[in-house]
Amino acid sequence: MESLPGLDLSQPPFDLLDEAGRQRLAARVDMGFHPRGETIISGGTPSERVVVILKGRVQAFDLDAAGHEQRFAGYGSGDLFGAWAVMAGRARHSYRADTDVVSYLIPAPVFRQLLADYPAFAAWFQEGLAVKGQLARRGRDSELAELMVTPVGAAELAPAVRVPATMSIADASARLREERVDCLLVDDPEHPEPGVVTRTDLLDALTRARAPLDAPVGPLASRPLVAQQTTDVLFQALTTMAESRIERVAVREGEAIVGTLGMAEVLAHYASQSHLITLRLARARSVGEVAEAARGIHRLVRTLHAQGVRMPALMELVSALNSRIMARLYELLLPPELQRQACLLVLGSEGRREQLLRTDQDNALVVADGCDDMALEAAMAGFSRALGEIGYPPCPGGVMVSNPHWRMRAAQWRARLQGWRSNYDAQAAMALSITLDARPVAGDAALFAPLDAQLQALGGDERLLHAMARAALQFDNPLSFFGQLRQDERGLDIKRGGIFPIVHGLRCLALQHGIGQRNSFARCEALVQAGALDAPLGRDLAQTLSVLQRMRLDAQLAALDAGETPGNHLHPETLRRLDRELLRDALRVVKAFQQHLRIAFHLGD
Repeated sequence: MESLPGLDLSQPPFDLLDEAGRQRLAARVDMGFHPRGETIISGGTPSERVVVILKGRVQAFDLDAAGHEQRFAGYGSGDLFGAWAVMAGRARHSYRADTDVVSYLIPAPVFRQLLADYPAFAAWFQEGLAVKGQLARRGRDSELAELMVTPVGAAELAPAVRVPATMSIADASARLREERVDCLLVDDPEHPEPGVVTRTDLLDALTRARAPLDAPVGPLASRPLVAQQTTDVLFQALTTMAESRIERVAVREGEAIVGTLGMAEVLAHYASQSHLITLRLARARSVGEVAEAARGIHRLVRTLHAQGVRMPALMELVSALNSRIMARLYELLLPPELQRQACLLVLGSEGRREQLLRTDQDNALVVADGCDDMALEAAMAGFSRALGEIGYPPCPGGVMVSNPHWRMRAAQWRARLQGWRSNYDAQAAMALSITLDARPVAGDAALFAPLDAQLQALGGDERLLHAMARAALQFDNPLSFFGQLRQDERGLDIKRGGIFPIVHGLRCLALQHGIGQRNSFARCEALVQAGALDAPLGRDLAQTLSVLQRMRLDAQLAALDAGETPGNHLHPETLRRLDRELLRDALRVVKAFQQHLRIAFHLGD
């Protein structure tokens, strides 16, 4: 195919064509020149061509009822416009050359035929951000990324071998050898579900507990049964094993148990370091050994991100590993009796399972009545210090278990929540927001249940919801009225301008509608199911959050490579053309969501 200088047909959306389609396109493309001030396409009229800018700047604009110009977006080298005018027979906007413009012109009949012949190419122009983002990944996804959506049922499952609770340890060991499996499902009439006994359980019973060979295996079985459905993805099974500190789960098809899935089978699909990290954490006997295991997380993030793993799955895995780190420290630094008298909570992004690179410590403690306060104070000071040594810096706002204001009994928590409600200032807004994302990771989770119920009850306070939701509108959207991406000397703050409005807005809507999920993607899905979000907006919100998180991670990893501290800023001019387009689309979705929040919570401008 003869090359066309300045028109890269290997880039989206032209990479969605095959070689024959690209050759057909290259043979029919014309070149155009548009002097400054020329209206290239007029709003409301058809167009005989799709335009790809080679050089120069084009301004998109609309005219209001009074004939006043309302600028919409600016386009530069490599940008494409006019597709809608060709497909729909009329342009949604007008396009004017702001400078002298040199362009490539794709004739309308050629473009329409390509849309008809290549459904993926058509979807790029016809669908919203969610589909566009999926298509954009096609060129980047590796074989591993494809396996991230492989269902559990597609793995090579080990057989589910069931034995009675009365079977002896000796016979159970023999059965493991005969069946060539690592675990047995133990049926006990006193329990509705089978338990699991592993090879390690049997060995520990004989060597540590000095159990006789004829002792029954029933008391050794672990319950409740941890299971995945055949329709779940393997990556979710990996996360479940990491969180539950196990190396094998049962697999169900509906209610029936059809096999078991172990870490070995998962790792046959995912050559990741996550299993090594969890093993090191399980074996760690000191803070130094926990720190050594934790150092592998950044490498894991880099590897999986480079291989195209989707953001929700990557964040969930990293959060599961972070939870394991904190739980292991809790076990190492607190005596057993203290462990049972408190519940360790993670807050904010860690509570939502949306953590990637390590950020400030955001954690809290619910303490049982009668707990030894002095012993707990010393232990929590050591816990926060250990997290700092591992690489989780202290929270500038003091949201840490070493701070007595975040280490309280249930009655004190109830009083704190009431105080936040009655005196809802900026400090209370931050504190309440991150607490709404709280998730227990160690200690006695039952201590958190009353606090959780009280948090969810806040959804009935309309005045509080109104005040909370307003925070999602407090930062200016980086997409200007004229469609330009605003930034300062540090760049564009993608968290303030994009991620925070979505995360906080979903948090407020979930609270309003009694939805208990913490994760933003789960909240979004539940809100759509509850009718609180339109399905198209819900799909675009989830994709927008993934796009913004991925761009932030790209910028953070680049900062680390440059020896800088990672933050929340990026420089749009350094992005690929596709990413600039996705960023603009994402920020438009944020604007649409903010308008939804204004209506849902009756927020005036």
